[in-house]
Amino acid sequence: MASIRRKRAQQATGGQHTGGVSDRPVIERYNSPKARHTDENAPVVFSAALFAIAFLLVSAAGLVLTGGIDIWVICIALAVAVLAIFTVRIAPHWERVVILRFGNYSRTAGPGLYLTIPFVDHIALHADLRIMLTGFGAEETLTADLVPINVDAAVFWTVWDAKKACLEVEDYYDSVAMAAQTALRDAIGRKNVADVAMRRVQLDDELRRAIEEKTSAWGVSILFVEIRDIVIPKELQESMAAEARAERERDARVVLAEVEKDIAAMLLEATDLYHTDEMAFKLRQMHLVNESMKESKASMVVPTAYADGFTDPASAPRR
Repeated sequence: MASIRRKRAQQATGGQHTGGVSDRPVIERYNSPKARHTDENAPVVFSAALFAIAFLLVSAAGLVLTGGIDIWVICIALAVAVLAIFTVRIAPHWERVVILRFGNYSRTAGPGLYLTIPFVDHIALHADLRIMLTGFGAEETLTADLVPINVDAAVFWTVWDAKKACLEVEDYYDSVAMAAQTALRDAIGRKNVADVAMRRVQLDDELRRAIEEKTSAWGVSILFVEIRDIVIPKELQESMAAEARAERERDARVVLAEVEKDIAAMLLEATDLYHTDEMAFKLRQMHLVNESMKESKASMVVPTAYADGFTDPASAPRR
């Protein structure tokens, strides 16, 4: 919990440490706020209007019954108005209200109008059922191959059972953040730095299952987890880049060797064919000459000794 408070303090200062050294912005600045940023004046306006209506109705009834308004009528009107605003309440469409009666769970109310018994019922929690965002990170966390890395991630979750969120955990919002951070550190500690960098999808799914295993008992459902950023030390980045270049060069050489092997095998097969079939060898010679003349667009002077190869040895004149 201390780390969460420290990160929120950094968030308030614009994502920088108080020691004067600027750092990368913390992902927690993207968190959904505990205090709702939507219009919270509707319940207040409703209570004020209800108070005024109840006060006016009781005052009018006192005026009709007693023929005037005295201090007793005003006191009764105030008492009825106060009881009215503690009895009739409203909840937004996305909100569920957990109500305790004499300290025991009574019911979950909302959305819309709901009634409570003054001084008997107690509102324990206003649970927001919309999708929430919690950013979390792991700083200087060691991987399985002892490499310190910084990882930022975000978890999207929602409350599906307001009763459990109220009764099973003291603060479900901070508990989700802490469970997510712990699961991230555990997952990184079991993987090599290469696995963390190249298998984000698998890591996202593993984190979602690990976090939901803890939060499902709190009435919280984890929708999905996304790794936002992975920061590897600069010197290690250079080493990994050199290793990747060496691997690519090795693969290229292996491919080249395999191609040369195939070419040698084909040449050996062609040699056997030319050795057994003299006519095929002559046709190959003529094809090479023709291709050379077409590419150079020039004439070729063939020596007599070479040209004899294009003639039939049987028809050649004997000397």
